[in-house]
Amino acid sequence: MKYFRIEGGRALSGKAAVHGAKNSILALLAASYLSGGESVFENCPDLTDVRESLEILNALGAKTSFHDHTITVDASGADGSEIPAERMLRMRSSILFFGAAAAKTGRAACVHPGGCAIGERPIDLHLWALRQLGLAISEEYGILNCKTDRGITGAALRLSFPSVGATEQVMITAALSKGETTLYNAACEPELVDLQNYLNLCGAEIRGAGSSTVVIRGKSSLSGAQWRVMPDRIEAATLLCAVLSAGGEIVIENARPEHFRPVLEAARQMGAEITEGGEIRIKAPKRLRAIPEIATSPYPGFPTDAQAILMAAAAKAEGTSIFYENIFENRFQQVSELAKMGAKIRINGRMATVEGRETLSGADVSAADLRGGAALMVAALGAQGVSRVFGVDFIDRGYETPESTLESLGACVRREEKGSITWLIKDSKPESPQRATVRSASGKES
Repeated sequence: MKYFRIEGGRALSGKAAVHGAKNSILALLAASYLSGGESVFENCPDLTDVRESLEILNALGAKTSFHDHTITVDASGADGSEIPAERMLRMRSSILFFGAAAAKTGRAACVHPGGCAIGERPIDLHLWALRQLGLAISEEYGILNCKTDRGITGAALRLSFPSVGATEQVMITAALSKGETTLYNAACEPELVDLQNYLNLCGAEIRGAGSSTVVIRGKSSLSGAQWRVMPDRIEAATLLCAVLSAGGEIVIENARPEHFRPVLEAARQMGAEITEGGEIRIKAPKRLRAIPEIATSPYPGFPTDAQAILMAAAAKAEGTSIFYENIFENRFQQVSELAKMGAKIRINGRMATVEGRETLSGADVSAADLRGGAALMVAALGAQGVSRVFGVDFIDRGYETPESTLESLGACVRREEKGSITWLIKDSKPESPQRATVRSASGKES
């Protein structure tokens, strides 16, 4: 059983560079299957989700290599259409290969995708959009099948919600289509601009990504291209929250502040001194101030992926902070684990009220999803004593060797492993005293 052993209470200092964006490279890899040639992606993070995507490409007949943060995909001879179930079940973004395979081969088959259990996240919008583009989709025994006799045909579509995944699905699938597709109420995340620019280099004709209306003029074929993946705005937000929790002063390199502006502004409200330029310098205050209200919303609003991470820092702020989660209904899974460190957090539906404490205590905690796991690491950095954060596999899906990045800033974080789960039962007492307080919606402590 793997875990991160974190000795808290150490102020951070130094510089750390942000890796390439997880939420960009996964869509780019799916799009690379459309190509009739070779694509080279630079600045790729080495994540388990990225490795899973490469396995899908290999299963579909592409040739891939991954070395020194550079991925090469040769999809020129690839014509597979069945996506392996074991890969589909491991990550949500695997559904993008469904549309890519259908666009390239005229057919596709897969099971429903898996990933972190942070909410229902139905793929109904994906399937609806693909049907609007001319695909006949059926489901039997949990297996989705689609085919088209006439090829992908352009259409005018309006999403009922600005879903990032559904927007990516339409952009990728419609890139190899007959006619023009106009997508209204599209998601506006910067990762979609990254996808558009790569596809256009491959010969696609797409405009409007980053706005609510995207227009795709279909092409009969695409070539390969060389592309550098944009920096990961959520990793940058995580480093920001890490220094808010632990204290100190750090410099974040290779980050674009305009991509996570709401997180930077929240940090400023909490008392952080932030200087933006070619790099981002953050100095934490002696004691954080509570932030009156954070409400997640689609880009350019406060990102749902940063909600749990900022909440972990707010657990030590002076005063009461309120968080509203408007995107995913199960995105407060970190709360019960933060309580083991002594955090006072009260949940009422999609609202969480955080009563800041001056100190948190080290504890054994376990991640239930990717960003919740990052939040536990952030809290552990600012806690007194030693914490053991389990659920490393979740964290590795979105952060490349986070222990190395944090160690470079002066933190004490080690990746360790025990051979059996029984040791945790026998040695469940944390290495520092703690008192966990959990409150119900009525305010009663237990």
